[in-house]
Amino acid sequence: MRKQLTFIAVLGLMLLTACNEDGTIADPHANTNDSTAHEDMNHSSSTGELPQNLKTANNPTFPTGSEAIIQTNHMESMDQAEAVISGAYHTTAYSVSYKPTTESETIWNHKWVVHEELEGAGEKPLEPGSKVILNADHMKGMKGAEAIIETAKDTTVYMVDFVPTNGDDEVMNHKWVIEDELTAP
Repeated sequence: MRKQLTFIAVLGLMLLTACNEDGTIADPHANTNDSTAHEDMNHSSSTGELPQNLKTANNPTFPTGSEAIIQTNHMESMDQAEAVISGAYHTTAYSVSYKPTTESETIWNHKWVVHEELEGAGEKPLEPGSKVILNADHMKGMKGAEAIIETAKDTTVYMVDFVPTNGDDEVMNHKWVIEDELTAP
């Protein structure tokens, strides 16, 4: 009996140490550097086409046309870039892990996909652990891929235009940056 309790205690401790700060289970193979994990990000300007039923945010912190500083590195040379807001929308933003349809390795904790970019998601926000099909095409092999929701956040999401800090060409209509990832210039 004592050996069983010790085993259970050790197993519980292992699980606790494998958790991320937000309570999700840590993936030992995940790359925590957003820019490297997102090397297949579509760096070219998008058309700005929006998912159906995405609602414009009422009174967003950063209105369309305003400027902000990006405080995240979803793709290379994004962190600290000056951005112009090209759209602000209220929705649920999800970080997801998925295996691209192009058969490459699993992408862990991709940020962000909005509720309206999930196939058959319905009206209510989904919980972490839910399995979904992606209708977004932010990255090569994303559209149609099966994914697992890692985190869910009710927030304002922004589409932004910015010039990467390494001097590359301007990125237009980048989807998505959440409000917590922007600061005033």
